[in-house]
Amino acid sequence: MIQHQLRGVFTLIDDCSFRVSEFDMIEGSDVQWWGALGDTFENLTLGFEISDDKLNRTYKNASFVVHLKNNVTWDQIKVVSIWDKPTASDFGHVLLTNPNNYSYASSPDLAPSPSVSTETNRSRERNRIYEQATMFDNCMSLSPSYRLRWTLSPESNLIDIGLEATIESQYYMAFGWADPQSSSGLMYHADVTVTGLTEEGLPFADDYFITKYSECLLSKDGTVQGVCPDTIYEGSDPVGLVNNTRLVYGHRRDGVSFIRYQRPLKSVDKKYDLPVNPTDNMTVIWALGSIRPPDTLRPYYLPQNHGGPRLVAYGHLVLNASEHVNDCLGPLEADNKEDQDLIFADGKTPLIVTTGPAMHYPNPPNPSKVLYINKKEAPVLRVERGVPVKFSIQAGHDVALYITSDPIGGNATFRNMSETIYGGGPEAEGVPASPMELTWSPDRNTPDQVYYQSLFGQKMGWKVQVVDGGLSDMYNNSVVLDDQQVTLFWTLSDNSISMAARGEKKSGYLAISFGSGMVNSYAYVGWVDDNGKGRVNTYWIDGKDALSVHPTNENLTYVRCKSENGIITFEFTRPLDPPCSSSERSECNNIIDPTTPLKVVWAMGARWVEDRLTERNMHSVTSSRPVRVLLMRGSAEAEQDLRPVLAVHGFMMFVAWGILLPGGILAARYLKHVKGDGWYQIHVYLQYSGLAIVLLGVLFAAAELRGFFISSVHVKFGIAAIFLACVQPVNAYLRPKKPANGEESSSKRLLWEYIHIIVGRSAIVAGIAALISGMKHLRDRYGGQNFQGLNFALIIWFLMGAIIVVYLEYGESKRRRDRNFGRSNWVLGNIEEDDSIDLLRANRTFTDREFHPSERMEVQLEPLSR
Repeated sequence: MIQHQLRGVFTLIDDCSFRVSEFDMIEGSDVQWWGALGDTFENLTLGFEISDDKLNRTYKNASFVVHLKNNVTWDQIKVVSIWDKPTASDFGHVLLTNPNNYSYASSPDLAPSPSVSTETNRSRERNRIYEQATMFDNCMSLSPSYRLRWTLSPESNLIDIGLEATIESQYYMAFGWADPQSSSGLMYHADVTVTGLTEEGLPFADDYFITKYSECLLSKDGTVQGVCPDTIYEGSDPVGLVNNTRLVYGHRRDGVSFIRYQRPLKSVDKKYDLPVNPTDNMTVIWALGSIRPPDTLRPYYLPQNHGGPRLVAYGHLVLNASEHVNDCLGPLEADNKEDQDLIFADGKTPLIVTTGPAMHYPNPPNPSKVLYINKKEAPVLRVERGVPVKFSIQAGHDVALYITSDPIGGNATFRNMSETIYGGGPEAEGVPASPMELTWSPDRNTPDQVYYQSLFGQKMGWKVQVVDGGLSDMYNNSVVLDDQQVTLFWTLSDNSISMAARGEKKSGYLAISFGSGMVNSYAYVGWVDDNGKGRVNTYWIDGKDALSVHPTNENLTYVRCKSENGIITFEFTRPLDPPCSSSERSECNNIIDPTTPLKVVWAMGARWVEDRLTERNMHSVTSSRPVRVLLMRGSAEAEQDLRPVLAVHGFMMFVAWGILLPGGILAARYLKHVKGDGWYQIHVYLQYSGLAIVLLGVLFAAAELRGFFISSVHVKFGIAAIFLACVQPVNAYLRPKKPANGEESSSKRLLWEYIHIIVGRSAIVAGIAALISGMKHLRDRYGGQNFQGLNFALIIWFLMGAIIVVYLEYGESKRRRDRNFGRSNWVLGNIEEDDSIDLLRANRTFTDREFHPSERMEVQLEPLSR
């Protein structure tokens, strides 16, 4: 036996078959008969299948014949193993020492040989050459979790006893004979053997004598009473005359403790040992319980009160050791088969990863060197989803730690196997002088069990148990939906979204829907069925009755649903854009755009039935209104009318970009014919007023939305418009000096005029685009019914502005024509600059010179006063 409580008798029949009888084994995943050239790690892992027969179930005292494959012969096999292929795990094996004689022996590292059977037993089991320490002639169930095994050897004055139980590793197993002369109960003056495992995992078995119903107590006067070792009563046992129990073998496998020991039927110790007559019916007692380890005052293991109910933690019965008994059908199975040390990763203290010798590796066969975490050999590591795990790798340059889905490790691609790597890799190696720090963050999509292994060597690590942490740790964002009765959690990925919903009160089912209401929405319903299994189904709802709830085939992964004290929590992962395009499948239209608020409603009820849904079991309590979930921002807002502050923001932007800033541009364009600098004053005042209102409106919106986000088109247009508007004052400050009267404008002045006008007009275009996109953004957030009138009003306003610009442009063109015509009559000496001249017109310096040669030019001369 290596693991899985494997027992049986192996008998070779001929060149191509063998028989297995009295066979016990706990079920594995993909178990088969395996042949190898030796029982070392290298030989076993390089072995091969020797039979087509599988062992993929639990066996209980079974007998059958196994046939070898056609191409397999005994001279190719030195070891026959029962092998679990996915985990490369040896459940147990026999070593063929001489295949030609069809004999077998045990592996020397399993156990010392027990005593030789009697001649009677030899005649009955003449084919049995060697017995494992775990095999006995008889077996009796003392309780559902405690078994007594024994083999009687009266000619040797010995009885071999095996005790096995599904108990904690630091518990004792006690068995012995009651004193038939006792008048104070069965335990008083009873001769028992207490067995167990030390803190180091070593087995022990010692004689105990009971003088009182209590733990062993040592009085000040030196007297001893209670359940005490025989040697305590005598002070010492130098020649072994008092402690007559001899330990044969012990182990702990799969959560089951097993101890084999021998005791004489008639002991030389007449004071503390009772004679056992193998042919008489004698009363025996037994118990299970915790044990106190040795200390400086009590250098021996002391059983504590067994406690527990009768026939479960203790009991008695009448036993005739010479009668053949076998009522142990099948192996003992512990609820918790993990005996390794368990380490919890807290996300703060780094786990120290080193290597060391394999002493109690949980998945034999194993290499001589395995991984240690915090000085514990191949412990089970328990981590929480959403909580980062820190490793300090000091295992050497030949050991690279990685977290993998493969239980063997050593880079599964070399074995042509597929694996998923969750963390670590070739670079995750280090030494104590220069450790490598590795951080691994298991998320909600990490399987419940993965493995930490070395990338360069197989089977050096062991299991990682991934458990659910708090939902807030497993997901990046969370909001409370309407009425504070459902909490929604989510994490966005590139092409998918992981979501969870948790009810805040007891219910039979919980549903969330994407839409303004349950009608015309996509619903996700989580519930626990009659078999206790959590379920999550998807539906398209197009009405208020049960017939309007249509199941869909949406592609959900990593689905979980559970109910704790009536509180439903369910989780799933789905693609943002379903990978389908059929118009006949409603789920193809269930697209989630992370940049657009997702409207979510919820419902709860007493019962949900997948089939035959009716109005009665569909009756539920629902949210009063939808909540807009801003997926990228990680926040939410209730469905309501336009927020007052956002309305003020929109009005201020309309005043700035729709009235003031365009008005300032129109003043500079069309009022220059007015004498003086009035047009300039109007231009400056309107521009600065508009810019101040724009900046104030931005502050209003950022304060209301609790942040400044640039994910939407509206915000991008707004940033561009504000940037261009802010450039204009800087541009005005850097304006080159205007030319003197009669001088041509410099190239710098011309360049500045072009830049100033282009930037200003670009700012107006971007601002108008921001106004239009802002209306669309509000419509998406608050619904279209409230913004139809505003859209029409905005369109009419822009049409009116366009008409005004066309009218003003026509008047300006007419004035220019009149001015050009009137320039032919000018007065010498009038050097006053006319600001109405458009400096950007190409003919602005030649207008007064361009006349037809045939035309007459009249000149008026004025006298010069001296």
